[in-house]
Amino acid sequence: MILLIHKDDRVTELIDLNVNKSLKIMSQNPIEELFNVAKSNIESILIWCHESIKESLNIKAIKTSFHLKNIMLSYSNEQYIPEPIGYIEDTPFLKVNKKAKYPTWLMSSQVGAIYASQLLKFQGKISYNSSFCFFLNSIAKKGMPQGLFCYSEPRLLDNLNILTKPKKASDFELFKFVRLHYKGVWSFLLLLNIIVNERKFPLFSFFRSIFLKQKKIRLKFDLEPLSLSKTNQKTSIDVIIPTVGRKEYLYDVLKDLSNQTKLPEKVIIIEQNEDVNSKTELDFIVNNTWPFIIKHKFIHKMGACNARNLALKEVTADYVYLADDDNKFKDDLLELVITKMKYYDLDVITMSYLQENEVERHNTPLQWSTFGAGSSVIASKFLEQIKFDLALEFGYGEDADFGMQLRNSGADIIYFPDIKIKHLKAPIGGFRTPFVHPWLKDDTQPKPSPTVMLNRMNNSTKHQLLGYKTKLFIKYYKSQNIKNPVMYFKLFKKQWKISQLWANTLKEQHK
Repeated sequence: MILLIHKDDRVTELIDLNVNKSLKIMSQNPIEELFNVAKSNIESILIWCHESIKESLNIKAIKTSFHLKNIMLSYSNEQYIPEPIGYIEDTPFLKVNKKAKYPTWLMSSQVGAIYASQLLKFQGKISYNSSFCFFLNSIAKKGMPQGLFCYSEPRLLDNLNILTKPKKASDFELFKFVRLHYKGVWSFLLLLNIIVNERKFPLFSFFRSIFLKQKKIRLKFDLEPLSLSKTNQKTSIDVIIPTVGRKEYLYDVLKDLSNQTKLPEKVIIIEQNEDVNSKTELDFIVNNTWPFIIKHKFIHKMGACNARNLALKEVTADYVYLADDDNKFKDDLLELVITKMKYYDLDVITMSYLQENEVERHNTPLQWSTFGAGSSVIASKFLEQIKFDLALEFGYGEDADFGMQLRNSGADIIYFPDIKIKHLKAPIGGFRTPFVHPWLKDDTQPKPSPTVMLNRMNNSTKHQLLGYKTKLFIKYYKSQNIKNPVMYFKLFKKQWKISQLWANTLKEQHK
């Protein structure tokens, strides 16, 4: 491991931690010096930290955090890229839980680390003509969608209280960052949001950056484990399936599970039918012989969130596959996903879950911005802390909320495009009556849906919520009947407020 110590964007010391020896500094520029060191130490972890916190470095934690080469770590009490970036970025990577290891491209020059061979992939592709902190955020932002795993990691330091308030990017640097890492239209939307929501007019910074263009770079990050493989350890997996009136489809899912090269220990089925006089239609559970235990519950309360929570309580295996009742998959699915989770030491894998004729757009594993409740495998140790939010029942956002709970618990969701499940998208089954939310009876309908609002209120930053409001306003203006912008604005504000009121009501009802 090589440690680069800096102050005021200048290198002050360079240490080979393997032999505890100072090295000759070739360049005062920390960006250039990191690349210089990387070239001659390609199989080393490169660490950077500010001079004021070098005594609090947790070298042991840094070393153990690199179970893969394609990892970048950093930590700071505040982010360098200002919070208004949330006006244009709608991902879970901005609302960072500072108490846990959390996936994010928001990096800091205060302390961090990257494997030398991974840093060298950016050589000649990222400009050195910026501050050190701008550079670190840039490589994380470019690398994360292409397979670089980036995290905020509080374990980098023994004493977090030693951190001082870091320098923030200027208005120009913010607009410059947006121009270099997002499509051109987003800088205009950023300016609009700042004017509307903050009553500020950073026109000089905006126009100063207007001629900058994004340079797309192609990178390839392979998953290369550094720690010993755990594939020889014996592990178990359970499967949970909520179902409503899809007898034939569910039977096919059970047949696919019975043909697995790695059999589940237990399949937990929560069958729902709102008719209190109804009986189960899943006769094949007892009439057939299955190579695993089937835990079957027949309930009269509807709702996928409730059904999944009931099923999760029954999980006793090391891993759990959250399945749907209309999946189709190959015989080696469970063996493949468990092998990868153990080999790469991963907590959550979401698999490719496409319908007929849909095309996979990704070709490498990457940190996923969402979560699939019908196509994910989770290490069961996280189930003690999380559950599906019943306030989001019969709405939208329960998957995204569950994913955020996982991230806040210290888990990361990795998408594997090469592990495939086919989503048959079966017709809705059963004799169910559509659930009628109480707000549907109101004269003025909330916008967005209160369940969507609640998810965003819980899991977005303040700026992300306001940015979503602006985008929603623009999106629906052309599709509604009121063309007078002033009247439409008044109506939209009212609908937004009603949505927030209902969202808070849902939250209170399900505390």
